[in-house]
Amino acid sequence: MPSAGLSPRRAVQLTALLALSVFYAAQLAGALLPNVPVFIVASLAGITLDIYLTHKQPGLLALLGKVRFDVTTRQLLRDMLIVIGLVRIPDVPPDIERPLTLLLLAAYATHFLCQAVAQFVRRSRTLPILTRNIDASDLRLTIAPPRLLARQPSRRLLRFSIPGTVGLMLSAALASEVWGIIGLGLSIALSLGGAVYLGTWMLPKKRHANEQQALEWLGRWLAEYKPTVGMYFSGGTTSAYQANMWLSTLAQLDGNPIIVLRERFMVQKIEATDVPIICIPKVAHLMHLEHSTLKVMLHPANSGKTSQVLRIPTIKHAFINHGESDKLSSCNPYAKAYDEVWVAGPAARERYQLADIGVDDRDVVEVGRPQLSPIEPYSGPPAGKYTTVLYAPTWEGWTNDPGNTSIILAGENIVRALLADPGVRLLYKPHPMTGSVDPRAGAANARIQEMIVEANSKRSGERPGPETGAELERRVRELDELTTTAFRRGADEVERMMLQSTPETDRAERVAAATAAWEAANWASLPEWEHQIITGPRPTIYTCFNQSDLLISDVSSVVSDYLTSEKPYAVANTSGLTEDEFRAGFPTVRAATILSPGAEEVPALLEAVRDTSKDALAKARAELKVHLLGPSDPPSMARFNKAAADLCEATTARNERVARRTNDIPGQRETEAQEAAEEAELEAAGNGGIPADPEEADQVTA
Repeated sequence: MPSAGLSPRRAVQLTALLALSVFYAAQLAGALLPNVPVFIVASLAGITLDIYLTHKQPGLLALLGKVRFDVTTRQLLRDMLIVIGLVRIPDVPPDIERPLTLLLLAAYATHFLCQAVAQFVRRSRTLPILTRNIDASDLRLTIAPPRLLARQPSRRLLRFSIPGTVGLMLSAALASEVWGIIGLGLSIALSLGGAVYLGTWMLPKKRHANEQQALEWLGRWLAEYKPTVGMYFSGGTTSAYQANMWLSTLAQLDGNPIIVLRERFMVQKIEATDVPIICIPKVAHLMHLEHSTLKVMLHPANSGKTSQVLRIPTIKHAFINHGESDKLSSCNPYAKAYDEVWVAGPAARERYQLADIGVDDRDVVEVGRPQLSPIEPYSGPPAGKYTTVLYAPTWEGWTNDPGNTSIILAGENIVRALLADPGVRLLYKPHPMTGSVDPRAGAANARIQEMIVEANSKRSGERPGPETGAELERRVRELDELTTTAFRRGADEVERMMLQSTPETDRAERVAAATAAWEAANWASLPEWEHQIITGPRPTIYTCFNQSDLLISDVSSVVSDYLTSEKPYAVANTSGLTEDEFRAGFPTVRAATILSPGAEEVPALLEAVRDTSKDALAKARAELKVHLLGPSDPPSMARFNKAAADLCEATTARNERVARRTNDIPGQRETEAQEAAEEAELEAAGNGGIPADPEEADQVTA
């Protein structure tokens, strides 16, 4: 019996592994003794358990595969024991083992034939690019073949082996080769028929464009669409939020924006948008962008594949980040690889200067934070019975710094102090990557959620009527219909690409309206006294901002974004620094209440939130907001759009200069020399009449 310390999932896996070993041992014992009932039961039980594992325990099968005990090996062992049993059972005529063994080998041969065809079909259906929101009908895309045949060899082998195994068991029980021949014949027919059916996807009617044709189509589409600004993104499965936060901003840019991805799975991770999406996995194909009208590439995150697109000389690159904080990661030295670094306000500009990582101050452009427009401004202290507190700790990061996240050292103390106040309603929204690096963060997150569940069990009050739940369900369906593309289970990436073609012209507006309606219905369906644990993508962090009266967080971009509301906020100090050192080192906390790891300051903090006369930081928050996010006029979106337009113009000017030099037009050298001399004179005038580098100017004009 599994020990009490095992998780239910691990206990099931160990039990299944033990049962698998028992069935193999029983099958061997039944074959050698021989004992026909034991032999038959163990053989059938073994294949039944294997089928169950392929559906319910893929993790265990992956582990068995790592030790080379995959499904093919297990089935071969099972069939080998069956052959031994047929030889050993006295009642089975000795002359039937040869034809049955030959048929068994033929069954494996047809299985591998089917697998070879499936592999060939899968490769033929792997396009060099994937798209969304683009009409790709010229590529002659088709639906995918059945998953069982094309992409599930383990399940196919087990299922197609059932007739053969049953037939062999009947031959062992009845001492007749007929049943084995029939069963194995059915298994052979299934595999052979599957191979033939899969082969029809290689016929012209079902075969889409090849690699060369797809790349030529991409070139034609780029020439027709004429993109100007793109967002480039590469990352892991949990990092899509870094790109998703910029979708609404990208859609509002002048010109023709696009999104360029590098990982195939990321195509479905990007949330609903009307902006065309192109996934280009191979770096060689990425170079096709060099010959397009694309002038600017925006980067919300750094990745190993970022350097690949930076090779394209005809495009200028701007780093926009996925949030700003006082952490060192917000001043990564990689930023100097970009042509420009776009930041929210003066604080980030100062941060880069202080970091001294090689980013020229002239390349830093203040654009504000366009995404923050949905955040509502501060309207005074809590008006109702409850004070809503949002606790949104960040994740542990890659640096092992105890000050990265409060969840390990202070999280439980903060939550305990908040739950102790009967007038507090807690919204707990941990970072989606919490626990991905440090298991202690994941364990603390789990304990905090248990504390909240227990606190809710001790609370009671009036709940919204059933009509609110019905309204929420209706809004969920409405939003899902607009933001989710329904795929059949067997759809592959090519079929999804076919279904996700050009969106309806007004879809973006309808999605925005449906999202707002869902948010209103969601909060209306929740009791005002009940604490909430929010771990999914909805509701968004900005919606939680609007519901809260107070934010408690860490040194992260959440704090900077929350400041746009000018509501009170607190930051946990788990860095080991004194409060004065903490405030001096992290500008974003200068208007915050600082919480120690023990969270003893929480009661006084709540009192200041409820009584504005005790809120001594209101003026500081207003001043810090401008310092962090820049002025409100002109609007952030206007500044962001202008920065994109200016960089596009700089790209055009650069490409024209290079074209003139490359073409070596007669008289062009003199023109360039004259332009260089004029630029040198202007620079000298800007330096009080002293040339910045007279020798360089002479060399240019020579």
